[in-house]
Amino acid sequence: MSTTVALIISIIIAFGITAGLGFVIIPWLRKLKFGQTILDIGPSWHKSKQGTPNMGGLMFAIGIVISFAVTLLCFKLSGGNVESEFSSVIKGRDFVLLIANICLALGCGIVGFTDDFIKIKMKRNEGLSAKQKTLGQLAVTFGYVLTLWLSHNTVWKIPFLGTVNFEKNILTGVVFWLLSIFIIYGTVNSVNLTDGIDGLCSSVTATVAVTFIISAYMLNFAGLAILSGALLGGVLGFLCWNWNPAKTFMGDTGSLFLGGMVAGLGFCIKCPLLLLPIGIIYVCETMSDIIQIGYFKITHGKRIFKMAPIHHHFEMCGWKEKKICVVFSSVNAVFCCMALLLMFFGK
Repeated sequence: MSTTVALIISIIIAFGITAGLGFVIIPWLRKLKFGQTILDIGPSWHKSKQGTPNMGGLMFAIGIVISFAVTLLCFKLSGGNVESEFSSVIKGRDFVLLIANICLALGCGIVGFTDDFIKIKMKRNEGLSAKQKTLGQLAVTFGYVLTLWLSHNTVWKIPFLGTVNFEKNILTGVVFWLLSIFIIYGTVNSVNLTDGIDGLCSSVTATVAVTFIISAYMLNFAGLAILSGALLGGVLGFLCWNWNPAKTFMGDTGSLFLGGMVAGLGFCIKCPLLLLPIGIIYVCETMSDIIQIGYFKITHGKRIFKMAPIHHHFEMCGWKEKKICVVFSSVNAVFCCMALLLMFFGK
């Protein structure tokens, strides 16, 4: 089986399972009364979404994991090599990286599921406290970084600067741990913030998945292509139900799962720093929130944006949700192309 065939299979399986689960999980969520509560702090017109089934991220989480597992197994049984050119030094290193990526996404998804469950079923709008959610994410992140360290996945290829091995000494080791934890935690929460309107997080993440698929071919990394293909199929399948007007929301269950998946893929290409341009919309969402809060506190009540994160600002300016999704995804796609150019010319 070729990498291209495996890629196509992973996309089809993830899309089929995710889209198909909508016919089962959405009615089940309605039956359990797992509906979204729309807070007064959001745009007033979002009140019409009150009661829309939440935690729909379960659909693509299941679809992506099953697709990856089935396709990877078939690929290996057919004699395919899932590892990249980097595994020539340490056999099996990249296989561990792929499995760790799935575990990171699932771990983050479990934190999100707990948060959603408390919000919806236990009628506590705040869900997990900020401290509880942070501790949960950091625990999962620590386990992932520890896996990277023990499996010697500590080599990064930085465009125009070359290869950096963080295992050289204690100082570089500390830098690796701190940078890795910061990048993962920041990425996970940035993706979470992007999930604010129908279809936005899924459509932006689709451009990210395509970028990692192309990266997989550039690195000759079949396993990455399979995992990225599963991600692409999953978010496209979810868009069948989440495109405006949404029949379900992914909730923190889905957005934190996607955040963990995207963060892990950044380490799969051996250059997590490229997550900055690859996920530029995620970054803008987070920075707009930080700037808004900071400016509000400094000026004692003034705002730069009409509402933050920034997708709400454009909503308040009169943009429709579909337009925001298309424009934001297009902008992200442009920056993804820039990241690919950095990978190609920055060798």
